[in-house]
Amino acid sequence: MTKTMTAAKTILLAAGVAVAMVPTASFAKGEGRGNGPRITFEALDSDGNGEVTKAEMEAAADARFANSDSNGDGFLTKEELTSAANGRAEKRIERMFERRDANDDGKLSTTELRPSDDRAAERFARADTDNSGGISKEEFEAAKKSRHGRRKPASE
Repeated sequence: MTKTMTAAKTILLAAGVAVAMVPTASFAKGEGRGNGPRITFEALDSDGNGEVTKAEMEAAADARFANSDSNGDGFLTKEELTSAANGRAEKRIERMFERRDANDDGKLSTTELRPSDDRAAERFARADTDNSGGISKEEFEAAKKSRHGRRKPASE
């Protein structure tokens, strides 16, 4: 086997491990924030030995699958996946109200939904790379690109 093939297999294995971790996320940590569930190393390291094995990752993925398989038949239907997604959405909405509903009236105003002044200023400053006090189309597009992978732009 050539060095190129060995390197390619190593890269593919690493990519496979990364992809395998994605479906285990909500099981391992619970519901996440923003784009989805977050995963912790500690949650995957079920035996606590400081190393995550392929078997531990598979066990976490199997547990997440079983959690979504509400009728226990070993298959996921559209209804089961929809139910699981709706449950996650309800939890996200509940957390949003806990964080944002400043006056506890059970409603969110536009003011309550806005980011804090500090956070808004930070976002604006990050996008205004030439410090002109405004964001050009080029800066806007660059800011959209820099957010790629973290959250879909509003225009999509």
